[in-house]
Amino acid sequence: MAALLAQIREGSDPAAAEQEILRITGLLEDELNQRSADMALARKELENFSYSVSHDLRAPLSTIDGFSRLLEGAVTSGNAERSKHYLQRIRLGVGNINELIAALLAVSRLLRAPMTLQAVDLGALALEAFAVLRQADAERVVQINVQPSLVVRGDPALLKQMVDHLAGNAWKFSSKKDSAQIAVGCQTGPAGETVYFFRDNGAGFDMAYAEKLFGIFQRMHVSSDFPGLGAGLTTVQRIVMRHGGRVWAQAVQAQGATIYFTLAKPAANAAAG
Repeated sequence: MAALLAQIREGSDPAAAEQEILRITGLLEDELNQRSADMALARKELENFSYSVSHDLRAPLSTIDGFSRLLEGAVTSGNAERSKHYLQRIRLGVGNINELIAALLAVSRLLRAPMTLQAVDLGALALEAFAVLRQADAERVVQINVQPSLVVRGDPALLKQMVDHLAGNAWKFSSKKDSAQIAVGCQTGPAGETVYFFRDNGAGFDMAYAEKLFGIFQRMHVSSDFPGLGAGLTTVQRIVMRHGGRVWAQAVQAQGATIYFTLAKPAANAAAG
């Protein structure tokens, strides 16, 4: 900017100088808007974190406190069987807290991990993920259709985490279907961008709660039906955002869900090939 002002003082072309000023002003506005969006996202993440600490961590702590009191009474009365049961429940509560803290730390690390960009085939990663899921649940009959050559440019380790979470979700939430169907592919979005998707015909969810879907520890279903912490899609969102993309979902309750995401502008994706 200082150099530009010097050029103006030296009598350079006023029209060219004005165009340059407008260009730089536009760049500064874009950067300001991006920083504002980042701050808004940071505030939202802080709100989600505060909610998680006050709600999700408080529940197992209350469990530990309650069974500790019961254990005290059982020990006093000499009831060994009851004491053993209460100890097991306390240990379960401690385990739940450890899992929640580990999930929070894992999500936090995603924001700081260095990235190495190279060509990555999302389709190949999806096939690997589903192969592992089939080995763990060989009795399930699932029709899986993965579009070939879903090559993007990104960090291999982060994208593998993302695909593992998306494949795992599709597998889990279609588990109650007699004939489960899962599809992975891409399509062209309205702005010409490449939009990738993971689709299943499983439990789906009510779109009225779609805004909560990517929040930390937010669950659309009770844990007794579909176990999990509710951190998977939060991880997906962080990875997508680190790759310059966005992620959203569409669903119909009891009919299935589709997770859509972009990873970069079309030109950046094309460079991966």
